[in-house]
Amino acid sequence: MGAMRVGLMVTCLNDALFPGTGRAVVEVLTRLGVEVDFPEAQTCCGQPMVNTGYLDEAVPVVRTNVSAFEGYDAVVTPSGSCAGSVRHQHRLVAERAGDLGLAEAVAELASKVHELSEFLVDVLGVTDVGASFPRRVTYHPTCHSLRLLGVGDRPRRLLEAVRGLTLVDLPAAEECCGFGGTFAVKNADVSAAMGVDKVRHVEDTGAEVLVAGDNSCLMHLGGLLSRARSGVRTMHLAEILASTEGAS
Repeated sequence: MGAMRVGLMVTCLNDALFPGTGRAVVEVLTRLGVEVDFPEAQTCCGQPMVNTGYLDEAVPVVRTNVSAFEGYDAVVTPSGSCAGSVRHQHRLVAERAGDLGLAEAVAELASKVHELSEFLVDVLGVTDVGASFPRRVTYHPTCHSLRLLGVGDRPRRLLEAVRGLTLVDLPAAEECCGFGGTFAVKNADVSAAMGVDKVRHVEDTGAEVLVAGDNSCLMHLGGLLSRARSGVRTMHLAEILASTEGAS
């Protein structure tokens, strides 16, 4: 696997607000013998524009994204949301633009983009990444990873292999947390109400940590958990997989 050229698509949110997640991805993959590049030309995947109907405005961003990751054998991202955008939305942008060359480049990149749990389980064939995290944890399957990508039980299999970790089921796990990207801005009251429902279920588990594969959802829920003074903290899946807490 050392010969595989792997690019890290860190995403805007992680780059700006949660850089520790990107570092955790590199740490996990390095531990598994994978060399990871970080193409500095990468920018936004364009999802905010597409979600709000500005497909024409997304064209330059999609071009930049395709160019930045050209030549890699695989691209890994710690976000089901952004992986879903590249694999499904970029085609719509290219088709609307009527650019056959861009459409072909988009299709090639889409076939190489993997959400983190997909890359670990499907590409590397690994579930035990050598992590240790002696905490009570509950997992929220984010909408895009669950519905758009179909990651299934891959994140749970990775968590179940973490030494010392106790994984407890989250009631109504498959219900949306209410963030939904621009949905949270346009429909703030509904978004907050959905988040409160999710937080109640999280608290019912007695978990110390809420984990998910998207920091966007964790940002939303983390704010609600903090304001509720629940004592539950949020962590990205990558951070738990990078952890060696309690290891002898």
